[in-house]
Amino acid sequence: MAGRYDSNPFDEEEVNPFSEPAVRGKSSGQSNYGGGAFYTTHPGSVAAATNSRLSPLPPEPAGFNYDRDANINIPLESTKDLKKKEKELQAKEAELKKREQELKRREDAASRAGIVIEEKNWPPFFPIIHHDIANEIPIHLQRLQYIAFTTFLGLVVCLLWNLIAVTTAWIKGEGVKIWFLAIIYFISGVPGGYVLWYRPLYRAMRTESALKFGWFFFFYLIHIGFCILAAVAPPIIFKGKSLTGILVAVDVVGTSALVGIFYFIGFALFCLEIVISIWVIQQVYMYFRGSGKAAEMKREAARGAMRAAI
Repeated sequence: MAGRYDSNPFDEEEVNPFSEPAVRGKSSGQSNYGGGAFYTTHPGSVAAATNSRLSPLPPEPAGFNYDRDANINIPLESTKDLKKKEKELQAKEAELKKREQELKRREDAASRAGIVIEEKNWPPFFPIIHHDIANEIPIHLQRLQYIAFTTFLGLVVCLLWNLIAVTTAWIKGEGVKIWFLAIIYFISGVPGGYVLWYRPLYRAMRTESALKFGWFFFFYLIHIGFCILAAVAPPIIFKGKSLTGILVAVDVVGTSALVGIFYFIGFALFCLEIVISIWVIQQVYMYFRGSGKAAEMKREAARGAMRAAI
């Protein structure tokens, strides 16, 4: 039977990592007690082993703190430059605010005087005119204004197609004179239609000016008359085949089928332009009469006649 103080066979042996294998022998202090053997290690041998295995660490240098104790020197010149740039930015900002206030003051003065600043915004790819129906025309007149603008674009299409058809006829041997006339119609008709009747209608719708309405009616009737003559193209008024009217289309279709087709298409475009233009002038006149602008126009005409007489 094992003794009371027998060693536990499952107990792990304590091993000093700093001691040599020879030091753990019996020579240092072997003892048997109750049939069990245990060994002790002399302290001196441990110290000797430690001294022989490990060397002391070198002392840390002064300021060894991952550069956290290092002083950061900022040059005074860079600070002065930053302050100088900040002052320049503040001066520029003050100048911009001053210009903005001056511009706003001028816009307010212009609006009080009734002067409208028009920024060119149409067509979007190359702005040449000011056109903003959605923001400047009253909402109940926007549909009519859009259709009137469609008639202006229709005039552009009619004159452009007329130029193409006449160019085809010229290539087929009809002479260069009709081509020059077609160019004159296009160059004078497009800006003329905008300046003479579309812009007066636009401003009349925006400002409710009776005089602008009267200007529109006069030149829009001339526009409709020109479209009717172009759709018929009588040889009495227009020399040769410079317009794609029905009479010319019937005449040239026997000579060249291609030229005849081009002229018939031009005739159809002019007819469509006439129908839409007649509807526009009727609607504008109904609004003009219903809003009381007709009576106002008569009063202004009477005042003008009286001033002229005096």
